[in-house]
Amino acid sequence: MQTIALNIWSSPRNISTAFMYSWAQRKDTSVVDEPLYAHYLRVTDANHPGKEDILKSQNQFADQVIGEVLLAKYPTPFVVHKQMTHHLVELDWSFLLKTKNIILIRNPREIIASYAKVIPTISMLDIGVKKQIELFNFLDQHKNLAAVIDTNELLKNPKKVIQTLCSNLNIPFDKSMLSWNAGSRKEDGVWAKYWYANVHQSTGFKKYIPKTVSLSNDHELLAQQCQPYFDQLFNVAIKA
Repeated sequence: MQTIALNIWSSPRNISTAFMYSWAQRKDTSVVDEPLYAHYLRVTDANHPGKEDILKSQNQFADQVIGEVLLAKYPTPFVVHKQMTHHLVELDWSFLLKTKNIILIRNPREIIASYAKVIPTISMLDIGVKKQIELFNFLDQHKNLAAVIDTNELLKNPKKVIQTLCSNLNIPFDKSMLSWNAGSRKEDGVWAKYWYANVHQSTGFKKYIPKTVSLSNDHELLAQQCQPYFDQLFNVAIKA
């Protein structure tokens, strides 16, 4: 049986873990949590919570991860890799053409406000918004982009957005994707204790509630720099 690989390319502090949990409810799908994280930390030397544990828990070399994880066979017809777009550094992107790909976006002001609670010093490279445009252009050029999903649109109407996504992927919609049991999952990365507290309390996609975000001057400037990239992607995102 050939396994079809799907990558969800997210910005940090999005609902990417909840989206991974959603896919994990399908009996025909395996899920993998951020398989390129250790590669990213090795290459960039970024200082993230639990860094040493992450480096020990995963293969740190992207070329090996691509062959042994991203393009590997799984016991299910589909495998979903939850990915961070900013992890796409110092590696050959050609593997993307052998997979299906989704870009998961969120308003940059909301990303920055949430990210700053864990890592207060933030750059454009940290949150991957500009990298998402580069990825979009690459996938669009090669006709290999399944969809752009905006977090807020997904939360407004999870069933409709996921149904549209499944149609784009040419796979059947499964209503089990709309809810899950509270708590951790065996697929969670070792970094879960630093980032996943909210999703571990959830049992489904939370109702969309508009947010007013207050940012420091530096973070406000970064948000303004990110906004044109976000707007371009939002224009082509699936709408609720």
